[in-house]
Amino acid sequence: MILVTCEAGFIGSRIVQGHNQRGHTDILAVDDLTDGDKFVNLARSTIADYLDRDDFRLRLQANRLPRIDAVLHQGACSDTTERDGRYMLDNNYRVTLELFEFCQQQRIPFLYASSAAVYGAGPNYREDPSCEQPLNVYGYSKLLFDQVLRRHLRQLQAPVVGLRYFNVYGLGEQHKGRMASVALHNMQQYLREGHVRLFGGWDGYGNGEQKRDFISVDDVVDVNLHFLDRGGPSGVYNCGTGRAQPFNDIALAVVNTLRQEQQQEAASLEALVNEGAIRYIPFPDDLKGRYQSYTQADTTALRAAGYSAPFRDVATGVAEYVRAWCAAGNLA
Repeated sequence: MILVTCEAGFIGSRIVQGHNQRGHTDILAVDDLTDGDKFVNLARSTIADYLDRDDFRLRLQANRLPRIDAVLHQGACSDTTERDGRYMLDNNYRVTLELFEFCQQQRIPFLYASSAAVYGAGPNYREDPSCEQPLNVYGYSKLLFDQVLRRHLRQLQAPVVGLRYFNVYGLGEQHKGRMASVALHNMQQYLREGHVRLFGGWDGYGNGEQKRDFISVDDVVDVNLHFLDRGGPSGVYNCGTGRAQPFNDIALAVVNTLRQEQQQEAASLEALVNEGAIRYIPFPDDLKGRYQSYTQADTTALRAAGYSAPFRDVATGVAEYVRAWCAAGNLA
């Protein structure tokens, strides 16, 4: 049996669906359904059993879980604006540590979600302590466990892989609210208001030109399954495309794909700006100094670990996302 935490969440649900596509359904799902609407992602997959997060943690501490063959730990508070450090460190660090200790005792492969937030403002995004300067307690909570893994790498009893997710987008994030991808926000804005909004120039970047490493959730699932299949090698790896692209590229892909879905012609960025379909708003003061204006994963270690598949660029991945989102009935 494979255990997946945060299975009703975005990446966790898609990982389970990836297993289902392989014909695997012996999956123990763990999540918190206080927000019952999150059942939607659970309903899209097939699992063997479900445990509430708090019940699961008690069973974990008491070593009262069924036989587990692998753990994919996706559970975390991903709100980068959360200021409650006690909550963040318990939820993101301590639970991960408890799972790590359990997996080591039972010799179970352990994959967990880290984050590109550990790098802060960069400019280098390489899996090295000299590059790691988080801008918020969320990033620190992720870095703290990465440091634990590094200290134990030479004496591990079972494989452990941490994946530093960059900006992930795709189906299954509808519950994330303000923490959903810019692609989803752009889709919703365009259909609701006839235009999308991006941040204006700041930090040396022009309007909509801040750049991030945007990665499709389908590629994220493939990376997870790659390491699960191979059993490592253990370590912390960037999970990004290695390609920084501006927010303008996201907006362009979203608007043009939606226009095509509505039987309209695609247009250039300049034309969309001129007609008001893409608009820029002043950069928020409360984000200055706490915002990553540029990220680009160094994928050297990931490739050296044997992951050789190509990654989707924004034009390809976002267009796939928009079409799938529309096919799910969101265009009406």
